[in-house]
Amino acid sequence: MTSRKTYRQGQILKMVATGAIESQDQLRLRLRQEGLRVNQATLSRDLRELHLVKTPGGYAELRPESVAVASPVGLARAIREFCRDIRPAQSLLVLKTPPGGAQPLAAALDAERWKEVLGTVAGDDTVLIITASVRHRLGTQKKIEDMLR
Repeated sequence: MTSRKTYRQGQILKMVATGAIESQDQLRLRLRQEGLRVNQATLSRDLRELHLVKTPGGYAELRPESVAVASPVGLARAIREFCRDIRPAQSLLVLKTPPGGAQPLAAALDAERWKEVLGTVAGDDTVLIITASVRHRLGTQKKIEDMLR
């Protein structure tokens, strides 16, 4: 890791710890005020490497204990809070969320360790759920839809 990257990531951690950062754009602007210019891809990579996730109160560190307490109740709450749309595609499910909602939703899904889910990928407002087959996708979709009721 370069010293520039180490410094930038240190500044990100400091900014998140000292005040609510509600969006990547807000964080990018704060970094620019400190003389650090970063593009969105680099910032997303930094957030992922630092294990920072978007929460209702802004970005925060994803701590192992916060994932450990995720339960079906926690997942159901995350789905009700963040899931705005479900779009099936073969053996994939695409969940749409408000901006910043994808990471906490994907973390809650990952914590469940559903056997039919091979993995998740989270962007800012989209979660991609990868399953092994259309049958597994249908089962996963039903579980999620049941939690929305």
